[in-house]
Amino acid sequence: MSTENLSSDTALAPSCTVELVTQPLHAGDLNDLCDATDAAIKAGGGFGWVELPSRDTLERYWQGVITVPQRLLFVARLDNVICGTCQIVRPPHNNEAQKHSCQITGLFITPWARGHGLSHQLLARAESEARALGHTVINLDVRETQHRAIEIYESAKYVQIGKHPYYAEVEGRFIPGRYYTKLLKS
Repeated sequence: MSTENLSSDTALAPSCTVELVTQPLHAGDLNDLCDATDAAIKAGGGFGWVELPSRDTLERYWQGVITVPQRLLFVARLDNVICGTCQIVRPPHNNEAQKHSCQITGLFITPWARGHGLSHQLLARAESEARALGHTVINLDVRETQHRAIEIYESAKYVQIGKHPYYAEVEGRFIPGRYYTKLLKS
């Protein structure tokens, strides 16, 4: 049956998935990931980037993330197109005193894919994986100007533990940042 014959009441809902990347990305996924990153940076949520890097730089960055043993990369897909990411950064093996904790970084959803709950799904998947790896604490930081990200973290029970008045510099002015933590329940 073609979708042209379906009424708007029975149209198919978009497919939203989150997965842990365990193999190098194939060319199509790498392209989708770079496109999503481009759009997120242009929208002001480039997880550190202010200026749009070259495509070659983005490709090397994402390929490198996958090779770092202490980083886990999760991707969100909307109708099988990568549209966002989240990373867990684990402490180095020699840091026994902080092996209980990890950090979330680089959580974003490209503007065209927002509104489907993928940020919440990425965060929940990262928390689940962190818990499975034996971490009991997750830390993260965010620019104070990223209001939607702050709402997502606070709604997921992350507790603000500090502020940094000179957290980031964008276009010659300082942007404050916030630090959050969450104690994971077993």
